[in-house]
Amino acid sequence: MNPRERRAARQGATVDAAGAPRRRPAPITPARVVDTALDLVAAEGYEALTMRRLAAALDTGPASLYAHVVNKADLDELLIGRLCAGLTLPEPDAAAWRDQLRDVCTQVRDHYLRYPGISRAALALAPTDPEIARVSEGMLAILLAGGVAARSAAWAADALLLYVAAYCLETSIVRRRAVRDDAAWVLDRDELGGRLEALPVGSFPLTVAHAAEITAGEGHDRFDFTLGLMIDGLSAGRGARR
Repeated sequence: MNPRERRAARQGATVDAAGAPRRRPAPITPARVVDTALDLVAAEGYEALTMRRLAAALDTGPASLYAHVVNKADLDELLIGRLCAGLTLPEPDAAAWRDQLRDVCTQVRDHYLRYPGISRAALALAPTDPEIARVSEGMLAILLAGGVAARSAAWAADALLLYVAAYCLETSIVRRRAVRDDAAWVLDRDELGGRLEALPVGSFPLTVAHAAEITAGEGHDRFDFTLGLMIDGLSAGRGARR
């Protein structure tokens, strides 16, 4: 082994036929598959994530990838599981259960929005991954601590997560459309309000009169409003445990 080859070997590289050092590819592991997939989604959006595209990003072929991931649905579960692992769940508190639910849902929202469109992977997903199940378990515990009936608590946990996923998916779509010059004007609030106010008042009297309210809201105001409606509705109908 010549000096060039020895130095390359020390640095984890090999030497090609022309004598130039070539970095030895890192071994493929499930964790590396998830890391690479998340990087791809963060850069290009969830729609760009295909098994073929992921294999190319890992500098391997689909066959090597399928040795670690069963299929796209399995990859989706791994991705959502990784995001769920970053969530902090509180010790259920009967006096603060509403705020605790809002906090968990807000954490989920913020994690999803870092990866455009990834909440699509959470839709119709069976919660068998331990980290996904941990979040469902934690939300169920908070609801039960708040006195919500068992079946209502189970359905509410699912409904809250479903709403968060849908909200994040729509937000991601809007954000991606907003960066296109030919679509930005369509999403402008003043433009939208003007178009609503221009509708025939005889056919749409309420829409025209309340165009400002229909288009109102900053940041996540609508998210907070809807979450409040859902949680307050549980407060009103907790009833007996079942």
